[in-house]
Amino acid sequence: MPRRIVFIAAVALALAAGATYAATPGLILGPASTAKTRDFKGFYDGHKDTFLITDVSNKAQATAWKANYSAAIGRVKGAPAQYFVSGAAAKGQLSVFGSEPGEADYNPLWEEFIVTWKPGAKPVLLVKDDQIKSLAKAKKLTLKDAHIVLNAPITKVGK
Repeated sequence: MPRRIVFIAAVALALAAGATYAATPGLILGPASTAKTRDFKGFYDGHKDTFLITDVSNKAQATAWKANYSAAIGRVKGAPAQYFVSGAAAKGQLSVFGSEPGEADYNPLWEEFIVTWKPGAKPVLLVKDDQIKSLAKAKKLTLKDAHIVLNAPITKVGK
């Protein structure tokens, strides 16, 4: 009887290992380790998400942000927007995402847009892409396509 239990346990372990392997056939990642990375916060629909910046299509910005320079990602078109405020800003202002994981158009590549408040407009905290577009339509701020693409995956969605 004990041999039978050992045999059943061995079969169960083999099946479990096989099921794990079958979920990702042929992919070998190597040993995992923990690394320190710089992460940032940005707004999406009123909450804060956490993201990394790994690659930038602009060499000067890549150097300034300590990211990899990748000219190739600069040719990507149609990525969601990430908005960065330049100049006057409300206290606590962060970048603002046009999407996040779980949305149909999410991917980790972003088209960078520069947001600038117009003279005489009082900066308010920008926390939604629709809010930015509405204020631009009302001529309270300007949006400028920076023609820069970022590889900045969102690693944690806030609530």
